[in-house]
Amino acid sequence: MRWYPRGYGGTRRDPDRVKQDGWHDHGLLAVSIDDPRLTWPEQELVRQLGEKLYGPRVEPREIAHG
Repeated sequence: MRWYPRGYGGTRRDPDRVKQDGWHDHGLLAVSIDDPRLTWPEQELVRQLGEKLYGPRVEPREIAHG
C-alpha cells in the first residue's frame, strides 16, 4: 500500500462536478462562452458579464516567424 499526503490520491471529480459543487456550496459560477448547452443570448450575457467584471478578453494574435 502506498501512502499519500492528505488530499492526494483517490479518485478525482470530473470538472463539471467541481463546477456544480462550487455553485451549490459557494455560489460561484464557472462557465465557458463556448459551452454548447447555452443559447446565443445566454452566451452573449456571459460575455457581457465577463467584460463588465474583468475587462475585454485578449484575442490571440498571429505570430510572424522569419
